[in-house]
Amino acid sequence: MESSQKPDNVAAVMKVFAVLEGLAEQKEMSLAELAQRTLMSKSTAYRFLQTMKGLGYVRQEGETEKYGLTLKLFELGAGTLEHVDLIALADKEMKKLSEATHEAIHLGMLDDNEQCVVYIHKYDSRFNLCMHSRIGKRNPLYNTGLGKALLAWQDEAEVRRRLAQVTFTQFTDNTLPNIDAVVDQLPTIRKQGYAVDDEEGEVGVHCLAAPIFDRFGKVVAALSISFPVVRFDQDKKDDYVAQLHQAGRQISDGLGYHDYPF
Repeated sequence: MESSQKPDNVAAVMKVFAVLEGLAEQKEMSLAELAQRTLMSKSTAYRFLQTMKGLGYVRQEGETEKYGLTLKLFELGAGTLEHVDLIALADKEMKKLSEATHEAIHLGMLDDNEQCVVYIHKYDSRFNLCMHSRIGKRNPLYNTGLGKALLAWQDEAEVRRRLAQVTFTQFTDNTLPNIDAVVDQLPTIRKQGYAVDDEEGEVGVHCLAAPIFDRFGKVVAALSISFPVVRFDQDKKDDYVAQLHQAGRQISDGLGYHDYPF
């Protein structure tokens, strides 16, 4: 009995989604328009619409009698996104980067309390000569690729507010000395889609970092590849950046942002 009903059940589910997708294409639609769009008879489309209306997924305007979607589907989707684990989502892409480059891969977020970037996930380099780090480690925003990638998509006023209480320590000859020097770099970072740490935090370490966006288009994390300078191949830089952008795009997509700009 169950097997004989299965094709009908599948067909019914497909019709439900056809109705939803049809209604999603425009704000409101008449019964006749929807029936034509979904290749259903009016009576069939009407039955589905009434059921979905009763469940709260479809609304009907009294004056025009046209149908439209409610926000209930959005609420379901938003509820799912609330439970997305950034680290679990990023892990797959970070593993790909690690296997492709054999270098250290880091995922970082802003720590508002300490005005710094904190490593929340990492893959160690496969080489003996490598950058040493640990999950939970905090580094300044102004001298790291991750930090500058996190700052670049914020308003200048917010960047200045964040850095106002920071003491700019000169870690190397390349360390940026003040807020103005950081702010001057941010437009270029936004335009090219990645930040560079050129031995600014540690002598001998070069880093490339790209942003990760949430469903609202806000940068919530950044992803980086770190190299010893002696192993960084400038001729491969564009390829490294492309791999970072591919990873950032996939993670952002998983967080609900589908317009990754790079």
